[in-house]
Amino acid sequence: MTLRTRRLIGQLTRHFLLAVGGIVMLLPFAIMLQTAFTATGASFHNGLSSFTVANFTTVWAQQPWLRLYTNTAVMTALIFLAQVAIGLPAGFALARREFAGKRVATLLVMACLVVPAQVIALPNFVLLARLGWTDHLAALVVPFAGSALAIFLFRQFALTLPQSLFDAARLDGVGPVALVWRVALPNMRPALVTLGVFSVVSHWNDLFWPSVMLQTDQAATVPYAIATYATTEGFTDYGMQMAAASLAVLPLLLGFLATQRQFVRGIAFSVNN
Repeated sequence: MTLRTRRLIGQLTRHFLLAVGGIVMLLPFAIMLQTAFTATGASFHNGLSSFTVANFTTVWAQQPWLRLYTNTAVMTALIFLAQVAIGLPAGFALARREFAGKRVATLLVMACLVVPAQVIALPNFVLLARLGWTDHLAALVVPFAGSALAIFLFRQFALTLPQSLFDAARLDGVGPVALVWRVALPNMRPALVTLGVFSVVSHWNDLFWPSVMLQTDQAATVPYAIATYATTEGFTDYGMQMAAASLAVLPLLLGFLATQRQFVRGIAFSVNN
């Protein structure tokens, strides 16, 4: 077997495995859409003869989607902006500044990456309740303003920027604060997009924390619409539930398609450095 043949077989094998992986990941979305377009009572039968858009029209009429989208978009945007405001200076300092305890601080940030939000949910709830923030937007934003993932991503990306860029800025009289926001930030677009995807997807889909802090439907987020169609009384309308899930995931899908190149670039920088 020649070298060219072995390389061809290797490429075909990789492409085959990638295709199989893509099918496995896309299959749940295909099932979701198939169920959403299937008439009630026929979800587990052949949906080709039961195609309908009634699930979507009914779900749209039953739920205040514009309010749900607005609440969730405002919440995720504020969380993302807060994470950038805190994470960028912290990540830049860990990457480009020398100070006592720098290694320990970096290890603590990495350790925080493996701590689930549910672990600190109770003390956060008690603190926010005492502040009187129950059922307020601030209660959904403040606990996530400081993000270990944001600090880690910005640190990793800052390490890839040439030191000469910062040396030249200092020679021009740029101060430490301006160095972060006027020099580092414009060169960290892939990291911003990557953090945005992770942060927005995570908090857009979060039902746990809003269900803890919210007491009325006025500040409800998108996951509430999906949870409405889940019941423990013996019957779940899967067509309606999957239609709600499709409407919930649509903004995320459009956002990812618009930023996928920067997202992949940001992930590559984070992994390789």
